[in-house]
Amino acid sequence: MDQQPHKKNTAVVTVIGRDHTGIIAAVSAVLTEQNANIQDIAQTVLTDVFNMVMLVDVSKADFGALADALRALQERIGVQILIQRSEIFDAMHHI
Repeated sequence: MDQQPHKKNTAVVTVIGRDHTGIIAAVSAVLTEQNANIQDIAQTVLTDVFNMVMLVDVSKADFGALADALRALQERIGVQILIQRSEIFDAMHHI
């Protein structure tokens, strides 16, 4: 499997839960506080289920601290948040 060099500094953030105001703002604020930059984002709402996937540049972030901050955020805003390094995500979904 060919790995692009930038993948090492990229993470996939997924968010799922009941839709309510402020989810994107709260996640974006934590990413900003942790020096992570959103590269791409896609979100949908089906009935009242919110789903978002973000590609995030983590080259200037402490990955462990970012993961901890996102875990704390999920408790505060009542959604599930998962962050994975891109190479791990790709390996898990490679056929």
